[in-house]
Formats: sequence, structure tokens, C-alpha cells
Amino acid sequence: MSPTLSAHRCPNGHLHYPGHTVCPDCGASPTETVDLSDREGTVRTWTTNTATPPGVREPNTLAIVAFEVAGASVQVIGQTTTDDIETGQRVRPVYVEQLRDPDAGIRRSASQRWDGYRFEPVPGD
Repeated sequence: MSPTLSAHRCPNGHLHYPGHTVCPDCGASPTETVDLSDREGTVRTWTTNTATPPGVREPNTLAIVAFEVAGASVQVIGQTTTDDIETGQRVRPVYVEQLRDPDAGIRRSASQRWDGYRFEPVPGD
């Protein structure tokens, strides 16, 4: 089972990613978790990085994706599954067990999480 791509929503409807236990907008708590991993979002902007950190694929295309949840919008940044991405395109999160090479860099691979989500274009969009 894949971990969730989670945003947090406070009782006043403010939505944030990454999540916070206390709302940064109004100070309300507790916040509830909203799973974005089964939703589609819209690419707001994107860039391709050709000078990546150790262990990260090169080139590395990143997108800022907006998700709409009950009238509120939250934006998430992440890698894409393809370099062929466009602003306004519909995408969905896809779980990946290894976003980067755990043996590259200076950190011990056992001390880090290397999994996460990439954004994949929705077919037919």
C-alpha cells in the first residue's frame, strides 16, 4: 500500500501542503488530513532542471500542481513522469518507490525516505 499524498484542512476550510497540525492562516487546530493521491490536479507552471543534486535524475522536470478540494485550492510541487508537460494540463499523482538514487550523496541511505509521488499526465488530456 502506498503512503498518501496528504494536505491538511483546518475547521475554517484553509488547505495547506505540506500539512500542519495548526493552521498557518488562522491558528485553528486540529487540522484534518486530505488525501490528494487519488485526485487529479492542474499544472500551474513547470520547469526543467539540468543541474540536479546527487542521485536525482537529469534532466529533472518539476511541476506546481493545483488540486481543488471542496472549494479550496492547494498547490503541490513535485517531479513529473515525463519531460513533455504543459501549463494547464491535467495530471495525477503516481507513487514511486525511489525518487532518487539512495547511494548517491552524503547521507546514509538507511536514514532517508526515497519514495514519493511524481505527476503523470492524464490520458486524453
